[in-house]
Parts: sequence; structure tokens; C-alpha cells
Amino acid sequence: MTTRPDPTRRRLPVNGVDLAQRARTVARNANRRVRGALRAVPGLRPTPVPAGVAPVRRRRNVGADYDTSWARAWPARMTRALLVEGLVRPMMGALASPTIVGLDRLAGRSGPMVFAANHHSHLDTPLLVSAIPEPWRHHLVVGAAADYFFANRLTSPLSALVVGAIPIERQKVARRSADLAAELIEDGWSVLIFPEGGRSPDGWGQPFRGGAAYLALRCGVPVVPVHVEGTGRLLPKGAKFPRRASTTVTFGPPLVAPDGEDARRFAKRIEAAVAALADEHSTDWWQARRRAHAGTTPSLQAPPDGAWRRTWALGGETERKRERWPLRSSD
Repeated sequence: MTTRPDPTRRRLPVNGVDLAQRARTVARNANRRVRGALRAVPGLRPTPVPAGVAPVRRRRNVGADYDTSWARAWPARMTRALLVEGLVRPMMGALASPTIVGLDRLAGRSGPMVFAANHHSHLDTPLLVSAIPEPWRHHLVVGAAADYFFANRLTSPLSALVVGAIPIERQKVARRSADLAAELIEDGWSVLIFPEGGRSPDGWGQPFRGGAAYLALRCGVPVVPVHVEGTGRLLPKGAKFPRRASTTVTFGPPLVAPDGEDARRFAKRIEAAVAALADEHSTDWWQARRRAHAGTTPSLQAPPDGAWRRTWALGGETERKRERWPLRSSD
């Protein structure tokens, strides 16, 4: 005699897959019930937004919104000083063999200043952070591109900690970035800025923007023009790995804007001062000063004659050692 199965009796799973699936379903349903119960508690649920009022957008702690104040607290400053002196400077000394020129032009100076430098490589920042002398080296912040160095939750804290970077928006004029830099200058911090707004794509300079000039005028501090040479060979734009090359960092005399000079004129004067430092590196101080006085200093930007000069200027290392562009005009 055969017995029929009772249809009212619950059938048990017959294999491990069914058991695992049932366990996941039970856990998911329990999780939903717990979350629903927590949302029902007035103190734990979000405040409803009245009809007709736009909800407040939560600010992401990346990009231009990244808060770097923690990187200027004493624990972070001590950590950064150890990294700069124990890691960055030895690494740049071995990799870039930097020659520092013009430190005597900063002798006797103190207080916050704006350092404005040309920009050819990502290694410009660690090179300058290790080359800028005291008392500014360990009381320095670096204006860094918010869309690159503060793009995610990993690069943001690393940039703020290692080089003291603050986010600067490149694509638009942002009052938030300018206000932050101005507040830091007023608190005694110096600022390193690359007025070109980005690395050179082809080895030639780009027009200087007015950020450094604006900050100097707003805060009443001098601007130190800085010319960096050699980092384009060290780590050019697009390269993944650096190679050894000699570099030179030349500091110029601090510039102060006279009464009545606006940010646009001051920015042009800063660019001309950096170009004069490039001329000084390629020739000598006397010839560079003669050309600067006559207004014939070669521009940092590419010649307008044609694209072939850009390609020729970035040719073999042998030609560039014999004669580097821009060609120097005869005196």
C-alpha cells in the first residue's frame, strides 16, 4: 500500500543551492523590515523637504569641495616635513640633480609670498617643494588642479598630505578657491602657483593666467618668479615613468605691484620676469638683463611662424644642447 504525500506539508529543499537561495531571501527581507522600522523613528529618518523647495545637494568631499584643513594641523605638518626631508628631497636629488640659482635674491626676506613658476611636468611640484628655501618650505601650500589631484578619495588625501596641495578649479573662475588661498596667505602661509593652468603640451610655455597676480594684489604680498628647466625631459606630459635628467631652478627677485596696477598687467609682468629667468639660464645674467631692459626678451611661448618650429625644437637632444629654442636675438 502506497501513501500519498500530504499537500499541506511544506516541502524541504533537496540541495544546497535551494538552501542558500532561501537563506539569502530571508536575510534580505529581514534587512528591509529593519530599515523600514528605523526610518519610522522620527529622530533617524531624514527631514522631509517641503513642496516647492529644492532639496539641498550633498557636497562630495572630492574635487574643489575637498576639505584640506586637516592637512595643516600639526600632526599632518610634521608628517609632511618628514616626507619632504626624508623622501622627496633625496629622491629629487638622485633623479633630477637640481641646480638652485638665485637664492641670494630671497635673502633677508620673510613673510608669506606667492611663488609663480612655469609648468612642464608633474615633477615640477616635488622639485619646487624641495627647492624652495626656508622659512617658506614647510609653511607652503600648492595650488593643484581640483579635477586631477582631487579627483577621488585616494588622490585627494595624498595630495593634501604629501605636498600640502589645495584644490584650484581650472575650468572656471571659482571664488571658493580664491578665498581659500587668500585666507591661507593672511594666516601666514605661502602659495606655490603654476599660472599657466596646466602642463605644457609640447615643451613651449602657455600664457600666464591672473591667479597669482590677483592673490598678490588682494593680500598685499610679493610674487617670486621661478623658472624650472629640465623637468620636461625628466617626465614629459604623457610619459608614465621618469628618467634621470639634470634640472635647474632659478628664483628671481620678488615683484611688488605698484599702486594702480591691475591683475592683468601684473600677470604679464610676472610672465616677463619668468621669461627673463629662462633667458638668464640659456645665456648669462648680463645678456638677459640687457634684453629685459630693451624689451627683447624671448617669449616662453612658441614662435608664431609655423608648427614646424615646435617639432624642430623638441627634436634630438644633440641639437637642443647645441642651440635651444627660442633663438636668441643678437644684441
